[in-house]
Amino acid sequence: MLKLLLLQVLASCLWLGHSEVVTSFASCLKFFYGNTTPGNALEPQNPAWICQRYKNQYHFATLYDRTMRIPVYSAYIYSPGPGNRSTSWFVEPQLINPSFSKDMDTEISIANRYKVTPQQIGQSQAINQDYKKLQGLDRGHLSPSSHRSGNNNKWATFTLTNIVPQNSTLNKGAWKDYENQMMAQLTQGCTTTYVIVGAVPGNKYISNKRVNVPSHLWSAACCQTNTIRKTWAVIAENNKNQVQNLTLAQLEARLTTLYRKGNVSLFHSDCPR
Repeated sequence: MLKLLLLQVLASCLWLGHSEVVTSFASCLKFFYGNTTPGNALEPQNPAWICQRYKNQYHFATLYDRTMRIPVYSAYIYSPGPGNRSTSWFVEPQLINPSFSKDMDTEISIANRYKVTPQQIGQSQAINQDYKKLQGLDRGHLSPSSHRSGNNNKWATFTLTNIVPQNSTLNKGAWKDYENQMMAQLTQGCTTTYVIVGAVPGNKYISNKRVNVPSHLWSAACCQTNTIRKTWAVIAENNKNQVQNLTLAQLEARLTTLYRKGNVSLFHSDCPR
């Protein structure tokens, strides 16, 4: 009996030690201003909290919807710089089994290592097959590679748990302008900029209704300058090539209406509304 109890305790310790897909962002709170995460109003029915890890290092944080198979949001620190885009796409091993590797990996590598099928990999997340033969849609990053510096940081954004089906015209047009030109302007004078980018689930799907197509994409930032804190926010409908500039308070109010799960709060109260 004692031996059985010890084995159960050991199994529990191993489970906790291996799991990066857990019930909080305790391992990666540094990506949120003041270590404060958005409230429960954004939480889906079947959530996964992912501390996005690549090459034994945390790169950003994602709240993932296992049912819709899209991220709710990704949080990161804005730090653009040189580096190459990844030629591979990754998935999250611990969405398959909590005892699998903490690091994101390719489907082929996971299949070979753990002897699992594509169906098993895709049970609670999107896989490459879901994004093939897209029409009018791109693989849209929430945490974009252009906001990171160095190969590993950029490559870590190429995980399908950070991707949504995004309108191609928006992705290559107004949203790209916001990510590149507008963010560069708005972050001038910021010492550290905390960003959260999210997607509102819509009524359309791809891949035989496996992956949701968001109705809206949104982004908010809170930065510290030498003298003050400042914030900004945008939202875009996922069928138009247009980005709307908002205050943080306006975005939170808009998301409260869109998600209909209670008042949305994205940042620590020190971030001005």
